[in-house]
Amino acid sequence: MLRAKLSVVPAWMVVSLAAMLYGCSSTPTDNTAGWSPNRIYAEARDEINSGMYAKAIPLLEKLEGRAAGTPLAQQAQVEKAYAHYKVGEKAQAIATLDRFMKLHPASPALDYALYLKGIVNFNDNLGILSFVSRQDLSERDQKAAKESFESFKELTTRFPDSKYTPDARSRMTYIINSLAQYEVHVARFYYSRGAYVAAIGRAQLALTEYRDVPAIEEAIFILMRSYDALGMAQLRDDARRVLEKNYPGSEYLTQGFKSKAEPWWKFW
Repeated sequence: MLRAKLSVVPAWMVVSLAAMLYGCSSTPTDNTAGWSPNRIYAEARDEINSGMYAKAIPLLEKLEGRAAGTPLAQQAQVEKAYAHYKVGEKAQAIATLDRFMKLHPASPALDYALYLKGIVNFNDNLGILSFVSRQDLSERDQKAAKESFESFKELTTRFPDSKYTPDARSRMTYIINSLAQYEVHVARFYYSRGAYVAAIGRAQLALTEYRDVPAIEEAIFILMRSYDALGMAQLRDDARRVLEKNYPGSEYLTQGFKSKAEPWWKFW
């Protein structure tokens, strides 16, 4: 009697087949497959209103694809940028806004996009500028502050009647004051370490770049003290006369440097 010869399947093949089957069965399903763009947007808005920004982002990304070429897709882009910003993904927020402004230069939401870009950098700027004399101020970077200012400036120039413009103007003043105060803090840092020439350079930079800001008073005082330390009596006296003329009764002349620098946000 002939017996059928059984084929033995190698163990590795069994394992590989099982893995393939498992992989197929574990493929995530798209719960939004049958949803309309309006429903996806409604769900994304619910997540945003609930503070679940991370959950809103993938929904808005799906909406961009399914509603491509429509105002709803544009809305999804700017709201996705906002969601990225709220979860702390500032680079992604800026990239999304830049892409939106490039693709939709005539969009009715362009003023909001500029405002949001300014806000993203503005709040990053708050983190950068929270120095209050606790760290080495000469190592601070003002890039975010300047980029924020440029976004707000473009908004106020191109859209003077936008509802976002009044707040943008206030923030521009805030930024200018902080940038000037930053230069003065650096000048004071150099002065405190005996780097008088460097202190003069930064104080003069503040005087040249910024006008009518509170930090100018201390900048002139730093010039006066630095010139005095270098034995430059004529320049010292000139700086003193300017200080007395523009800030009569200045506390710097009677009390010198304050023991602790005032937070820059209290100057305006």
